[in-house]
Amino acid sequence: MSGNPDDDRLEELRQEKMQELKEQAQQGGAGGERGEAQQAAREQAEAQKQALLKQHLTDGARQRLNAVQMSKPEVAEQVEQQVVALARSGRIQDRIDEEQMRKLLKELTPDKSFDIRRR
Repeated sequence: MSGNPDDDRLEELRQEKMQELKEQAQQGGAGGERGEAQQAAREQAEAQKQALLKQHLTDGARQRLNAVQMSKPEVAEQVEQQVVALARSGRIQDRIDEEQMRKLLKELTPDKSFDIRRR
């Protein structure tokens, strides 16, 4: 006995939503698969990037990069891309240590210092 108008409206909304979902499933069945494929490709690319970083960075350099990741994720992403590009092009002969990581970070981070003069 669903004489309550709120219950009737709720059931109507449920039916509409179910119809929308059915239509989306019919139209975008392949779209969902593409989204999953793109997600899988992103995850695979991320795994490859992490493997390259692990291979070409010392523990100290990775720790420094992780610390930067926490405070400035955009800078860390730039550094990761730079290291991956250098590794893929074969321009890294030895592993990057912490001191080299500091230099790389300094190059990629603009100097935002300023002087305060008191009068």
